Amino acid sequence: MPGNGELTVKEGETITITNQVSVRPYLQTLIWVHFPERCLVKGSRCSIVAVTAMDDDEWDDEWDDTRSSACYAEVDLEAAEEGATNRTEVQGPTRKITLNKFPGFSKSGPELYLLAKMLPKGKEKISVYMGEVGPVWLYPEVQMECLVADPKKGSKMYGLKSYIEYQVTPSTTNRPVNHRYKHFDWLYERLLEKYGSAIPIPSLPDKQVTGRFDEDFIKLRMERLQSWMSRMCRHPIVSNSEVLQLFLNHQDEKDWKLGKRKAEKDETVGVMIFSQIEAEAPELGLDEVERKCESFSRFTKAMDDKVKDLLAVGHDHWKRCTGPLPKQYQKIAKAFQNLSTVFSSSGYQGESTLTDALTATGKTYEEIATIISEQPKKDLHFLVETNLEYKGILGCFPETITVHKAAIDKLKDADKLVATNKISPHDKPVMAKRVSNMSYALQAEMNHFHSNRIHDYNRVMQFYLEEQVKLYETIAGKLRAALQQYTTL
Repeated sequence: MPGNGELTVKEGETITITNQVSVRPYLQTLIWVHFPERCLVKGSRCSIVAVTAMDDDEWDDEWDDTRSSACYAEVDLEAAEEGATNRTEVQGPTRKITLNKFPGFSKSGPELYLLAKMLPKGKEKISVYMGEVGPVWLYPEVQMECLVADPKKGSKMYGLKSYIEYQVTPSTTNRPVNHRYKHFDWLYERLLEKYGSAIPIPSLPDKQVTGRFDEDFIKLRMERLQSWMSRMCRHPIVSNSEVLQLFLNHQDEKDWKLGKRKAEKDETVGVMIFSQIEAEAPELGLDEVERKCESFSRFTKAMDDKVKDLLAVGHDHWKRCTGPLPKQYQKIAKAFQNLSTVFSSSGYQGESTLTDALTATGKTYEEIATIISEQPKKDLHFLVETNLEYKGILGCFPETITVHKAAIDKLKDADKLVATNKISPHDKPVMAKRVSNMSYALQAEMNHFHSNRIHDYNRVMQFYLEEQVKLYETIAGKLRAALQQYTTL
């Protein structure tokens, strides 16, 4: 309403939101909704019937969580004022609309796929075949790689909005494209929406409100974006997806925007991704499907626990190497130097050889303190980063496994569903075939995960131990040099 900072909206009117991050608190505090038959005053229940969002490139600060698709909201001012967080009922001529971004993935159970009469027609077929280790994805002959480099600061709106843009270069074209963090975030959400029920899509590095133009932060973010992109490119299904190819190969801004809109209209998302699985293998029995699912569930849970343990140990060791341990070496250095000073005061001839050696030993321990404090950045950093990556991947598996367990349970209830006429007798074998398809997808992903795990941990442990060897060889060399300062009696 004019003059009081409040907005009046009539039923059927459309509100255009330019910053969806603050949509809910904004609506909770500022909107009065007027219906033709009555006016709801502040403190009464109100709902937003429809809210449309601007294209995300029209308002694109890095921290605006804008989306190109429609955003719907439901607000209860009374409940908000009372500190309530949920609503169970809406009064008046309103409709209840979910705020869930990916309804096909996180809310719809596997029955959406298991009982579907008409499966979506997607041209991206996903092949699973029997390899030496069991079901595996069909891998490309040449693995695509991707380089994230050359971060540059840019600005829009006459310098009012600043951002960092990265140069992304795929090995398939060697033609760089420029992307901001928000574009990586859009890619992550599309991949999660499409493949999240079958393939773990780890989160991107976290956003940061302050210090995001700091050189060290930009370097670390670029390193983590590189790791994330490399993992996406190493996955045979994700690397071949239309959305990733768009991200890497769009020709210009128009091509990018058209491709985004097409990707956001994709119907083969959530559990419907299993409709694209083509397994070149016989149908699996329910017992085997359940056993495989349980086995992988136990392994990923156990590994998740141990990865977190290693991260905790690594964090403590990092703090020790950059704090107490160097200080201890500095104390040793000071003690040797103090002793040398006392010896020098004796006035005894022939003292200088010993006092010089003691002073040199003190300096050696000061150098060792510096070496120890800088070492975590050279080796422990990469070990920690690898485990952080796997923590993110392992955190995705519970949702994936839950989908498979729910499908198994639904198939177990098939006879009951037939008896109660909820499904036809013909639907049961169709369900069994589709559960088998889902299991092949899970096993293919299991084998992909194990293969990458062995490769990644072998590589990072080799690097870590090589750097540790260099560390102790450097320290040993300095101690030998200090030792040679002393005369042999």
